[in-house]
Amino acid sequence: MDKYIGRLLDNRYEILEVIGTGGMAVVYKARCHRLNRLVAIKILKDDYLGDEEFRSRFHSESQAVAMLSHPNIVSVYDVSTSIMADYIVMELIDGITLKQYMEKKGVLNWKETLHFAIQIAKALEHAHSRGIVHRDIKPHNVMVLKNGSVKVTDFGIARMMSKGNTLTKEALGSVHYISPEQAKGGRVDSRSDIYSLGVVMYEMMSGRPPYDGESPVSVAIQHINGGAAMPSTLNPNIPGGLEQIIMHAMAHEPESRYHSATKMLKDMDEFRKDPGILFDYNIPPLDEVIRINKPPLVLNPEPATTAQKVEKKKTDGEAPRKRPAPSGKSRAARQREAEEERRSNVATIAIIACSAVMVIAIVVFLIVLFSGSGAKPQLVEVPSLVGEVYEDLPDYPDFRVKLDKEVHDDTYPAGQIIDQNPVAGTQIEKGNAIYVIVSLGEVPQIVTMPNVVDWELSQAERALNNLGLNLQIKTEPIHDDEIAKGSVVRSEPEAETELTAGQEITLYVSEGVAFKTGLMPDVVGDDKQSAIAVLKSQELDLQIVEEPVYDSVVEEGEVVRTDPEAGEELTTGQEVTLYISKGPQLIELQNVVGLSVDKAVSILKGDGFENCKIEPMESDKPKDTVIELRAEDKVLNAGDELDSSTKIIVYYSIGNQTEAAGITKNVVIDISSATESGPCDVVVTRDGVEVFRQTVPQGQTTITIPNQTGTGKVIYLVSTDDLDDWPYTEEFS
Repeated sequence: MDKYIGRLLDNRYEILEVIGTGGMAVVYKARCHRLNRLVAIKILKDDYLGDEEFRSRFHSESQAVAMLSHPNIVSVYDVSTSIMADYIVMELIDGITLKQYMEKKGVLNWKETLHFAIQIAKALEHAHSRGIVHRDIKPHNVMVLKNGSVKVTDFGIARMMSKGNTLTKEALGSVHYISPEQAKGGRVDSRSDIYSLGVVMYEMMSGRPPYDGESPVSVAIQHINGGAAMPSTLNPNIPGGLEQIIMHAMAHEPESRYHSATKMLKDMDEFRKDPGILFDYNIPPLDEVIRINKPPLVLNPEPATTAQKVEKKKTDGEAPRKRPAPSGKSRAARQREAEEERRSNVATIAIIACSAVMVIAIVVFLIVLFSGSGAKPQLVEVPSLVGEVYEDLPDYPDFRVKLDKEVHDDTYPAGQIIDQNPVAGTQIEKGNAIYVIVSLGEVPQIVTMPNVVDWELSQAERALNNLGLNLQIKTEPIHDDEIAKGSVVRSEPEAETELTAGQEITLYVSEGVAFKTGLMPDVVGDDKQSAIAVLKSQELDLQIVEEPVYDSVVEEGEVVRTDPEAGEELTTGQEVTLYISKGPQLIELQNVVGLSVDKAVSILKGDGFENCKIEPMESDKPKDTVIELRAEDKVLNAGDELDSSTKIIVYYSIGNQTEAAGITKNVVIDISSATESGPCDVVVTRDGVEVFRQTVPQGQTTITIPNQTGTGKVIYLVSTDDLDDWPYTEEFS
């Protein structure tokens, strides 16, 4: 059995069962007793407990991920590093992994693929904006909920697994989705996640990942080499625009991929609005085009082909190098060797010549094929667009003008074209595009204080550091009833104030509501909702914990007791436990009839029935064996469900003691408790037969039943108007 099952971590999390196992941790289903909710707990495997550096990274990475808050990211509630265990507490997801969903459905249609991919990209967009890269995007780390939404899990954890890891069979689940730079052990950034998302989309649309092999190493090498087949070769129903998005995300070089999840989301949204759209990803940026158009610098001449070498050898009349004749061979043998060498050289030259002819023929064929049977393209001259206002350009009939980017410039006013590619005077093919850079106006010189109110402290500090002014950031704690603990309440200077290099900035950070005290109200006997409302009205930000308990007196749903008790002092943020009644604990009655009286009582008490009483009864059954069980004169049967506080009378046999004549006498029964308040009707039965019925006046204390015959103990059942029926035992001896 797993060593954690049944244990209570940090006196709060009760481990219930294993729900998953990964490379570095085991995931358990657990109950948080403080908040009375089910959670998922990922506990670090014992293999890593001796590595202090790894544990430190585990803790710091998990704390960073805990700051993420997005509907498409699994929430992290708590992180703990202790002697007992290192673990992360996360929300428990009721769903299946995207991998399981894909295995169940096979190839997904493009609408499902887009639906899932957009949600994953939104999760990545949120994480990347906070400096967190996932590093292990794969269908196994995406949960599909019953309502069709998805949540990405294991953010930032893959980074910790890189230490000491190799591409073993344990990595096979991830290696199908890693980027080329990850496979080479290179630098990883947000574009690596985008590559992995592209691979996941590829698999959703084609039913298989782009690369596969017998070992993780062989799959990784394929990622490094690139050249995946287009998904449309596996699924001809994939729309062209979606295939372009997938392949652009999977570009081999990071510079050629989407530069952010935001840009990828923009294209996916355009495709969603127009499934027939096609994108133009083949146009390089303007600075890249300019660089490409420059004449290349040749450092080393290109080596000549084999055919050229052979031709040069023939032209130069180079004589073949003579070899000394091997010793011990005849002249005839040497002649045969020379002849064979000559034939081999001739054959080699023939093969090379034929190959050259074939290559030339193929090149000529392709030139003819792609040049329209030799037709020359129609060329037009590029005009000068520099200095023109981009928005005011006319529609040119022979070419298109496209915006490459906008930049700040102190020379050109906002809206004017700064540069163009190709440059003016260049001849281009009719219908091609000219790319322009447009001015945003002068470079801004003033930097103002951003509005960081209600931001988490780490976010605010990161934003201020990114201004590049080397600001001196100080923090001051302050209580606040509205701003969450750990977030910025206000700043000095205020938002929109002009900043200077090295300036001191003070951030006032919330410590939650101000410290207050009060007294614990008496809510025992109140229903749960009313009790919680009363506690919240104290305005002490109390941490209310519900603890269900069985109780035979207090009705289900009402408060049995509280901790602390009524009247005790309360402080801000204190934990208050409400013990809520689940009603009486019902126990199923076992069949003890026929057992010895001692064994029967032992079983009943062991089941929880503490209020047991034994009574003898004359019977033909073996002596000291149980004849029947009763509660309030009701015969009990095996399988009955009773409150544990129920008084159970166990009747046992004393054997058959009947004598020939028996004993006859008057039986006197005390009824004083029944006639204290007035006259009442009294009925007495023996063995189910009525032996006495009479209205007894107020104050009479006894009744007499004449001429009763019996042996041993005889039980009479007395019934009155106001009291419950009770048994009376008379000894005939």
